[in-house]
Amino acid sequence: MDNLTNIGFVKELLARHNFNFSKGLGQNFLINPSVCPRIAEMGNAKKGFGVIEVGTGIGVLTSELAKRADKVVAIEIDQRLMPILSETLSEYDNIKIINEDIMNIDLHKLINDEFEGMNVAVCANLPYYITSPVIMYFLESGAGIDSITVMVQKEAADRICAQVGTRKSGAITTAVNYYGDASLLFNVSRGSFMPAPNVDSAVIRIDIKKKYQLNADDEKFFFTVVKSAFSQRRKTIANSLCSMMNINKQTVYSVLSDMGLNENMRIEQFDMETLIDFSKKLKEYQ
Repeated sequence: MDNLTNIGFVKELLARHNFNFSKGLGQNFLINPSVCPRIAEMGNAKKGFGVIEVGTGIGVLTSELAKRADKVVAIEIDQRLMPILSETLSEYDNIKIINEDIMNIDLHKLINDEFEGMNVAVCANLPYYITSPVIMYFLESGAGIDSITVMVQKEAADRICAQVGTRKSGAITTAVNYYGDASLLFNVSRGSFMPAPNVDSAVIRIDIKKKYQLNADDEKFFFTVVKSAFSQRRKTIANSLCSMMNINKQTVYSVLSDMGLNENMRIEQFDMETLIDFSKKLKEYQ
């Protein structure tokens, strides 16, 4: 079905199914016909790949993924969309729709059951309110995913793709960089959606790579340091860790001194390698 971005058709389709947009689910459906083909092309939807989609809407991106990938498994939480998707995606035999919350899905089982012998990519137009939890859910899963290509709020995209160690960086920047490389692909104006949100969006891609070798205990401690320090990012790292992790301030000063770093440094001034080294040394002092 090629008219899923035609406003008149979409309105008629939704009215026929008595569908109303849910603010609670952050529903904004794409009506710009150029966006979803670009996401699919740039998001590893191709032969040899299975694709996990989160949030189908009426199936605009789903259909573009199915045209290119070997198989698409779309996770959609809104049961009201099931009869609509049965209509809009009826011509495709390589799509499976699962009516469930993505956070309740066993990704390892899903990939083993649905994508045997395939590489796996994630493509999604994510509701703004679940952007970080969903991205981290995929990254932390260790489920053998090659890439994550998602549309998010422009502000979130800028933060996720920022360089670690700059003022734009945050906890999500550091976490994403730990698991892979993030890049901003293209911007999407608010007028590309129905209903139009109050902000612009951007499509980002995270290529998942194992760049840092930390054991499980060191990794857990590293992320605790990152979250604690960024929760009070305007304080020095010594003050924020003292407050959030109950670490003796003098201990932090000792680690910073051993590394030749200023005791007044804030978390946003650490590049990735320095932050990992700092975390390792700090854990040794515990």
